Amino acid sequence: MNDKKPNNIEDLKVAVIGGGVIGAGWMARFSQNGIGVLVYDPAPDAEQKAAQVLENAGHAWSRLSPDTDVNKGRVRFVDSIAAAVEEADLIVEAVPEEPALKKKIYAEVEQTVSAEAIIASSTSGILPSTLQEDMVHPARLLVAHPFNPVYLLPLVELVGGKKTAADVIAKAREIYTAIGMRPLHIKKEIEAFVADRLMEAVWRESLWLVKDGIATTEEIDDAIRFGFGLRWAQMGLFETFRLAGGEAGMRHFMAQFGPCLQWPWTKLTDVPEFTDELVELISSQSDTQSGHHTFRELERIRDDNLVAILQALKANSWGAGETLADYEKSRIETAKISGHDH
Repeated sequence: MNDKKPNNIEDLKVAVIGGGVIGAGWMARFSQNGIGVLVYDPAPDAEQKAAQVLENAGHAWSRLSPDTDVNKGRVRFVDSIAAAVEEADLIVEAVPEEPALKKKIYAEVEQTVSAEAIIASSTSGILPSTLQEDMVHPARLLVAHPFNPVYLLPLVELVGGKKTAADVIAKAREIYTAIGMRPLHIKKEIEAFVADRLMEAVWRESLWLVKDGIATTEEIDDAIRFGFGLRWAQMGLFETFRLAGGEAGMRHFMAQFGPCLQWPWTKLTDVPEFTDELVELISSQSDTQSGHHTFRELERIRDDNLVAILQALKANSWGAGETLADYEKSRIETAKISGHDH
């Protein structure tokens, strides 16, 4: 990082390259922690759209952690990558999933920043070793893959490439923990990492169920949100199945349900043909299901529900709620320092 390392999290200097949904979510997460952010995005409406995300994030955080309120860090758009990253300790890259584009941005960033500045890609699936290929200082790059909405969901997958320095991973873990996140260090590179691979498996099976006329998009969502989704939100997969094994635990569950893995219950090795007809079928069902809400209304509903779930889990000091409780405790114990602008 820069020669003068930040003593407090509010002193961290952050640049965000790319102001879409994920980039704006990162802006909100850092700003809510009193950290100033400089942003570069050439799209003419990027600043306007980001402002809407920041407004929603402020609404959510006022209910999520009211006791940890700090002066919000200023979010300011600038007209070049160099202006955004010049003094940055952490550069968050959140541009489209095109390796060539990302590499071009890294080359421009490296012309301006010190050798110690960390570059964190928000990619959801590209291997960090691929992204490092043309870098002057590849040890500085890692993947820090978040989940939407970034300002509420605590998980961030940290993935180093073949040339990523161990202290970069350690420092990134420290930073993301300080802003209320739960870093998960993926120690072996694999495309799409862990969480997205799990979601893709459910998504693939869901496409078959719709295509074959077995269930609609709404019925599949109901199966998740009224059933196993509630269990997964607070116990995940393996702990849920451990309970399904009764007092005999996971070993009994595996013995009882293991044979069904041989049954043709899923099509995970087969992909439905991605035709215009399938796209229209899925889209029309989704419009029927949710089209009566605007995009911003759905965002607010989602955020309100997530806040309620996180608060309930916090009351039981469990899962993501425990992460929230630890974060709030650290914020309350730290002297509240005004957010710093770049």
